[in-house]
Amino acid sequence: MPPSSRSPVPFNGRRIRAAVVGAGAIARGSHLPALAQLAREGETEVVAAVDIDKDAVAAFRAGTGIPHAYTDLDRMLAEQRPDLVSVCTPPTLHRAQTVAALRAGAWVWCEKPPVPSLADFDAIEAEEGADGGPYAAIVFQHRFGSGSRHVRRLLAEGALGRPLVAHCQTTWYRDAAYYAVPWRGRWHTEGGGPAMGHGIHQMDLLLDLLGPWREVRAMAGRLVHDVETEDVSTALVRFESGVLATVVNSVLSPDEVSRIRVDCERATVELTHLYGHANGNWRITPAPGVPAELAETWRDFGPDVPSSHLAQLRELVASMRAGQRPRSSGADGRTSLELITALYKSAFTDTTVRAGGIGPGDPYYSALHGGAPGWAPMTAEGVPA
Repeated sequence: MPPSSRSPVPFNGRRIRAAVVGAGAIARGSHLPALAQLAREGETEVVAAVDIDKDAVAAFRAGTGIPHAYTDLDRMLAEQRPDLVSVCTPPTLHRAQTVAALRAGAWVWCEKPPVPSLADFDAIEAEEGADGGPYAAIVFQHRFGSGSRHVRRLLAEGALGRPLVAHCQTTWYRDAAYYAVPWRGRWHTEGGGPAMGHGIHQMDLLLDLLGPWREVRAMAGRLVHDVETEDVSTALVRFESGVLATVVNSVLSPDEVSRIRVDCERATVELTHLYGHANGNWRITPAPGVPAELAETWRDFGPDVPSSHLAQLRELVASMRAGQRPRSSGADGRTSLELITALYKSAFTDTTVRAGGIGPGDPYYSALHGGAPGWAPMTAEGVPA
């Protein structure tokens, strides 16, 4: 494993120096506020911002107190030597930017989709440091917060009985104006359609709650939008535990919702929200015969910590200070991308795809559409042209 250019440091007794790469909406609306909150708590300081558009990065800095602005990532890494880099750029740039940051000795917090392919992900993991970091984590903020933590514990301890049936749903609505952004809806820049760019959050949370998946059978279609990728997909997933799940991802749904439901032997757990959840978005319905007082203990989620970039960043910073691999990095982050890759392969080849079955030499290892760059768009019926 190639070493980074600087040995891991414990960060004890000082703030973690952070830089933000990409001055778009996700950086302004989610990353910077989370970093700013931890700065107020004495944990972080944002030392630089980077964007190829000098006017955009100047506007991003305005009123924030960020001391340095750059249009060149390598120069920023060399001059500022940040401890943490937030990558907030389009997916096609994530691999190169993450590798550059890791080689400079910085930990990375990268927006989803992490990278367009498993090959890209494995290339990043090969650049991570040895024990102690630096490591690259994916923004999977729906895993974090009091609700998901509480339900994950109930399931892990077997309090609700054995999980049996699950449903994972990301049915959103995106119009033609959304896809007017040049990099959206194209295989080589976004990597995939709603399964990759939208449903990845709920699918990741489902895996975080239920553990490893075993096999997937899927269908995908392009029913409305004039794009290369799909705009809807459905899948059946079998987990190692035996749980059977349905997964639906869509950008064609005016009544937007994000939902996860897990039916266990003793209770049903359901999460219904849109872009983030709090304790009140979870519902636990006991099976007949379960004592009411026991069900009430299941519904005690404790203090409300909503899912958010801030909740994940707190845990990431703690991992940095401890020199430990953070959640949603390495194999823990790869499992969601592997499931999505298998979903596409299953849909396009009309086969059942099993975990661990996509590796070097498989065309889907290098691209979710299973073809070379420039591969033809999907047909309206949802199969490769």
